[in-house]
Amino acid sequence: MGLLERLRKEWFILGIVLVIAVARLEPGVGVKGGPLKPEITITYIAVSAIFFNSGLSLKTELADSGLHATSSVFCCNFDQSCWWE
Repeated sequence: MGLLERLRKEWFILGIVLVIAVARLEPGVGVKGGPLKPEITITYIAVSAIFFNSGLSLKTELADSGLHATSSVFCCNFDQSCWWE
């Protein structure tokens, strides 16, 4: 296995090491109120991107059945809770 092939295979770990090294050299970028605005980007954008990416990785067969089951249970529980008021 050549070096370039190994780097392509381990791209995620290398990216993490690179980001940690940059953060060590320039910590002012990620401080509160800094250029990255972590109070906004981490709280809203990063969490939304993680959930969106997780949703994209679902198989469509599982997503279709899960969405149907979830909406059925919600409607059933919502309707029954309205009856008892």
